[in-house]
Amino acid sequence: MTNFTDEDLDNYLQNQVDLRHRQVSKSVEDVQKIIKDLTAEVSSKDARFQSIANSGVHNTSLKVIVHDQPALVSKWSALLRGRCAYNPAIQVLTPTLFLISVPLQGLMGYKERRTRQWRYYTLSGSRLLSPVREPEKLHQWLELESFVNPSQEWHDSRMTIEGDIVPAKVVNVFKEHLEASIKTCGLTSKVSILESVGSVVRVAVETSEAQIEVELVPTMELMNYWPKRARWPRLFRRWPSTERARCIKSFGFNLMATSNYHWLMSFSRAEQVLLSNIDEDGGCRRKCYRVVRQLKEDVWCPGSKPVITAYHLQTLLFWTCEKYPCTRDWRDFRGCVLRLVQKLHKCVSQHYLRHYFVRSHNLLKYSNTNELDDVAKKINNFLDNPGTYVH
Repeated sequence: MTNFTDEDLDNYLQNQVDLRHRQVSKSVEDVQKIIKDLTAEVSSKDARFQSIANSGVHNTSLKVIVHDQPALVSKWSALLRGRCAYNPAIQVLTPTLFLISVPLQGLMGYKERRTRQWRYYTLSGSRLLSPVREPEKLHQWLELESFVNPSQEWHDSRMTIEGDIVPAKVVNVFKEHLEASIKTCGLTSKVSILESVGSVVRVAVETSEAQIEVELVPTMELMNYWPKRARWPRLFRRWPSTERARCIKSFGFNLMATSNYHWLMSFSRAEQVLLSNIDEDGGCRRKCYRVVRQLKEDVWCPGSKPVITAYHLQTLLFWTCEKYPCTRDWRDFRGCVLRLVQKLHKCVSQHYLRHYFVRSHNLLKYSNTNELDDVAKKINNFLDNPGTYVH
């Protein structure tokens, strides 16, 4: 068995991981500028869609909601200032695959409420004899009545059916505006809309580094509200601290238009804050994550559409931090990397990785099992001779 040292890992970080970071940062910068211009143009056509410059703590709806709570906004901004390299709307799933949330506005004062159980409509509005299937664990219906005084623009049959805000219809309206905005902004040579199945808007963006595939998702940013389904933090857990967990929950959650009828719950702001301060005790958690992510992209799961993404690794890191909360657990760089890889191997082999906030949901439920088994074999080969991969 060929092993490796902490020095080997540090060299790997400098020579491989940092190079990857610089390349991805440049791609993000290029994509962000283009999508920012496009979404600003879309917003000028339809104010229900905001520019990605207004996402997260910059959301104009947030400024209205918490105008009398400047301390809360200040706390959020301070947590993220200087710690997030990317716009909070952008998630880098792979170096050539980005997910970007397009914030929606005009809907404020969200509260969970008991919704009617059955829906009998199609996306075209015609009636069904049997009901539409119920949402899965990480999905939900969304009704106009869930908001306090929704703006009149949302009482629009192009967006709603029988009082439900229908994600597929929201996506269709957004796509129409996007197609027109690409021409208006003179970006036809840099941005092209890709064919997609279902309620998804995918575009190819030409950058100085590579062609990046971007999925644009209209998103409800529900600030300062935590869903009942996310039973977190769990009892008797020491990571993160009680104060930090309370702060993270104040960031709220998102609902993303990723399917025809149901909205997908997302906790991207909470995850961003968890990750941004993860090594305030001087540990090596983030370094371990970066090494494992690089190995995944180079060796175990390369390509533009991998079965395991950076989001899966981030979730795995959170679970590992919760199980090993002490500072001393994150001092041995080499040992911590191997521990994280072993946990990844277990999850991939069992085809099971729990969502960090909604633990009843398996993130690998619909993943290709053959691809997962192939990744598991590659990770096992790494664990047999890790030194041959880290040099």
